[in-house]
Amino acid sequence: MFCRVEHFGTVDYAEGLRLQAERTAQRKAGEIPDTLLLLEHAHVYTLGRNAKRENLLIDEERLAAMGAQLFETDRGGDITYHGPGQLVGYPIFDLTKHRRDIAWFMRSLEEVFIGVARGYGVTAGRVAGAPGVWVGNDKLVAMGVHISRWVTSHGFAFNVNTDLRYFDFIVPCGLRDKGVTSLAKLLGKPVEMNTVIDRVVEQFGQVFGSTMQVEESTVEGQRVRSFDL
Repeated sequence: MFCRVEHFGTVDYAEGLRLQAERTAQRKAGEIPDTLLLLEHAHVYTLGRNAKRENLLIDEERLAAMGAQLFETDRGGDITYHGPGQLVGYPIFDLTKHRRDIAWFMRSLEEVFIGVARGYGVTAGRVAGAPGVWVGNDKLVAMGVHISRWVTSHGFAFNVNTDLRYFDFIVPCGLRDKGVTSLAKLLGKPVEMNTVIDRVVEQFGQVFGSTMQVEESTVEGQRVRSFDL
């Protein structure tokens, strides 16, 4: 199995949605292999299909004053935050080539980040009934996916060097009794993002049994570097 990884820098959320839609249509048509989009977003709050507006704790006027956007999406889950220092990933995978099993796919995504955390000496795991990857009572990686004709989109948000204060304005994922954390907070120091990306890609290859080819590029499509893992 082959997986192409497109690594972008900071991408506007609307542009990220456009990229997802384009790659999803291409994957459904068999024009591209499984593809993992990796990027960061400017400050934005997104509402999943099951989101409750009361979990947004400030009004949209104040959000705009903060320089943050608000989007409704077709992914699963409630409300979450994306911003600088957070690695966002959109796996565009055809599950007919893996397993037609949504629960398996979610567990596999979680396993990727449990492995990444382990590599940094952090013990992470799952919480029953709450998708994502957790360290104790705090969420390290949020997850929400959409599946159409067995092709996946949306995916994960891994708090690497994320400014966690932005989560104070929401009830993250609608879970009032749980918190959020970041890799930098757990380690007590900032983390090199490119190293994190390499480890994430390596774990994807191991968990999904794929050969990973990484292309680092701009939204306009200019490739900066390419290597195999």
